[in-house]
Amino acid sequence: MASAKPKKKNPRLASGRKRVRQDTKLNAANTSLRSRYRTAVKNVEKAVAAGDKTRATELFAKAQSVIDTIADKQIFHKNKAARDKSRLSAKVKALSLAQQTQQAAA
Repeated sequence: MASAKPKKKNPRLASGRKRVRQDTKLNAANTSLRSRYRTAVKNVEKAVAAGDKTRATELFAKAQSVIDTIADKQIFHKNKAARDKSRLSAKVKALSLAQQTQQAAA
């Protein structure tokens, strides 16, 4: 069982102990935001897969807000945020174009 991680030692200095407390809180906040991001993206993709244009558009607007928040707090790089928004936007736009062509054909 050599793969087990060694137990971390507690810092001796007060500043080190404070840093550990701060890191724990920040890690929890970042994890929560990352989870919100994944959920928002997943919801938009589900709506697109279901073919629900209005729901996809509505969820995309909410996802943009979450993605911008993540980029502003530097959890993800701003270019990654822009790339993700662009890809989601393209999916929503493709859905609306597909619906328009179906209506025109009918």
